[in-house]
Amino acid sequence: MELSRRDFMKGLGVATGGLILCNSTGVRKLDRPVHAASSDVGMLVDVSKCIGCWWCYGACKQYNGLPETIKPDPEGAPNLSPETWSTLFIKKNNEQLRFRKQACMHCTVAACVEVCPTGALSYNNLGFVQYEHEKCSGCGYCVEFCPFSVPQMKSNKVTGVGAMNKCTFCIDRVTSGQQTACAEACPTNAIKFGKRSELLDEGKKRVEELSKTTTQACLYGENEAGGLHVMYVLDDSADSYGLPADPQLPAAVMVHDVLQSAGYALAGLVVVGLGLNYIVARANIDKESKAHTKAKK
Repeated sequence: MELSRRDFMKGLGVATGGLILCNSTGVRKLDRPVHAASSDVGMLVDVSKCIGCWWCYGACKQYNGLPETIKPDPEGAPNLSPETWSTLFIKKNNEQLRFRKQACMHCTVAACVEVCPTGALSYNNLGFVQYEHEKCSGCGYCVEFCPFSVPQMKSNKVTGVGAMNKCTFCIDRVTSGQQTACAEACPTNAIKFGKRSELLDEGKKRVEELSKTTTQACLYGENEAGGLHVMYVLDDSADSYGLPADPQLPAAVMVHDVLQSAGYALAGLVVVGLGLNYIVARANIDKESKAHTKAKK
């Protein structure tokens, strides 16, 4: 079988075009940062300053147009849901109640971003996890794999199609130089917004102060999940405040990455095979055409 240079280039073009098509329409390869950048923004939540006023809860509801802004009863604190993006975790110590603001942690290495197949979840240039609701396919992977159980799914009763909702880090406010609604509403400065690197230093100083009265004081979020953009000054252990002591990227996410890479490789083999098939088919057609022409003569 003889192949002309022209036929070979055509076949190569088919294969290359197929690869480009697969790369543009398939699952995108996500940009995974290694650690939080010094220019990132964040929030520092000091539980020792929280009085359980629920103003952060109400501010989140009001700013995002979510229902039920009435102050909840601590005995029946609402869980995170598609209509509640920020709530309080209630820690009971004998008769004393302690509170921790509970919402998306905005991880630097976020399981939700890593498994999202549509790009609805991604890393903002300021470090937090941004969410584009209109891109959500309702697959539920983020709900399943988040180590903090933050994303919440809601299904349409008529169509059955689901979509996720969670804290957006007040992206419109933050990207225009304002602080988050919850931080602005906090009357005791228990929630502080600013540069993550500066908040990290402040958090360490607060822990030093608290350590004078409690040996359990710690800073949560400096390195967890690559560095959280919502960090906590705790006066007790992380697990006592409902936080995993060592949150890990689920093994299933790693498997997803392997399968995604394998998928790219398989797609590449398929389109290259199609290209070679074109070359062979074209050569056979030319050969038959020449033989037919020769037979006529």
